[in-house]
Amino acid sequence: MKVVRAVSVVEAPGIEVEQLWYDRTRWASWIDEFAHLALLEGDWPLAESRRVWNARPGGRGRVAEKVFRYEAGAGQSVMLEDERITGMLRVRFETDGVRTRITLELEADPKEKLPPGKRWWLRRKLGEGLRRTLERFGYELAAERGR
Repeated sequence: MKVVRAVSVVEAPGIEVEQLWYDRTRWASWIDEFAHLALLEGDWPLAESRRVWNARPGGRGRVAEKVFRYEAGAGQSVMLEDERITGMLRVRFETDGVRTRITLELEADPKEKLPPGKRWWLRRKLGEGLRRTLERFGYELAAERGR
């Protein structure tokens, strides 16, 4: 399946953005469909660490993620699997010290063979989820900075 991408620019330096992005106590407030953390192994966001979380009812079910690559200040690549897909989710941070551009890219494959129309629909739904995640993250970051 083609890469699904969402991009957002937030008014904050990269260090603040990255600290909030990896704050495990806040994931439920901005990760789309995130209900609760079921398992956290290793030192997230470092490579080889793992998290498993459950989605809200009617959502993606159980989502397992393992960090493939992490680079402080630049981003992270995570191998993921849920009930319908397997793939790689990448987050990139690019900052000028005042604003930060966040790019989420999901390269996913459905676990079952889908006709073109259903593949398009799945890709659209995944993209909407990435956009909601970035939108909520922006709200959370703005609230954090307003404190």
